[in-house]
Amino acid sequence: MKIVCNKNELAKGLQIVSRAIPTKTTMSILEYILIDATGPEVKLIGNDMELGIETVIKCDVMERGYIALGARLFLDVVRKLPETDVTITLGDNSIVTINALKAEFKIPGRAGEEFNFLPDIARIDGIEISQYSLKNVINQTIFAISAGNDTNRMMSGELLEINSDILRVVALDGHRIAIRKINLSGSYPSKKVVVPGKTMSELSKILEDSTEKKAEIFFTDKHVMFSFDRTTVVSRLIEGNYFNIDQMLSSDYETKVSVSRKELTDSIDRATLLVKEGDKKPVIFEINDNDMEIRINSTIGSMNESIDINKQGKNLMIGFNPKFVMDVLKVIEEEKADIYFVNPKAPCFFKNEEESYNYLILPINFTTV
Repeated sequence: MKIVCNKNELAKGLQIVSRAIPTKTTMSILEYILIDATGPEVKLIGNDMELGIETVIKCDVMERGYIALGARLFLDVVRKLPETDVTITLGDNSIVTINALKAEFKIPGRAGEEFNFLPDIARIDGIEISQYSLKNVINQTIFAISAGNDTNRMMSGELLEINSDILRVVALDGHRIAIRKINLSGSYPSKKVVVPGKTMSELSKILEDSTEKKAEIFFTDKHVMFSFDRTTVVSRLIEGNYFNIDQMLSSDYETKVSVSRKELTDSIDRATLLVKEGDKKPVIFEINDNDMEIRINSTIGSMNESIDINKQGKNLMIGFNPKFVMDVLKVIEEEKADIYFVNPKAPCFFKNEEESYNYLILPINFTTV
């Protein structure tokens, strides 16, 4: 095998596929990236058996072949090379020579036959969505998953639910729920799958902020595939039945507050200056007729601040984990945030009239001083 690639093109491809390389594994081959130059194009592949990423890069294939190289070292070497073309040659005993100008590295590789290729998924009955919309809907929900939850794997993934021309994405961790709905350009068969949070998180880092560029999503019983540009992301699904989300949602409320998203964000941000890491002190909302008092009391001080609101319904005092509220406020794009309350012991809902988003947060019990 012998290929010649632009250094930056190679580095970009390696950066993409290295997102599928595990930080810890008992199978050393999973720490390798495959260079597949068996065809007219060069494919780079990373695969940890749960998440696999393949991307095609522009290269001149002088001699066909394939070889696996240690991901971390390979990427570090390429990053440090001069800004020029890079020649990669496979020699005897799986030794790979990497040349750029006067720099030369020799790195031991592993035979391509040892590598686990991505599962073959038929590109049928898929959906199409802009990369911007897909990236956005992930970023607006991913914070609510319960990462690394071994007791309930469903909470460590995101639900993708297709119903005709609507895609709904749901994440939850037992204390909050994040729901986003977006309109698709066509009508599709109903589908419900749960995708691991790691897959969704890494996918959002690769997708571009482009409304023009499209991504396609294809499904099997056990896998989901995202295809865009010259990159393919394949992930195992989390098997089982997802939670009955609609049963957890309510349209009833006794208090509705409309507030400036920026003012509320800034106020809670100031309040959290008094919260130490690991501290579970709630931020307290005291809702009156024309204003809402934001309060926090901690071991290092206290803060009170009043902000203007439009209120419908009853006065109310309720406490929340300030991080949970901030996570929601950061992803709401409107200038005003509408918050619906039932009572001090029940969840509150951040949602708009169209319910293109709906965020549920459970309150925290607190004692008044």
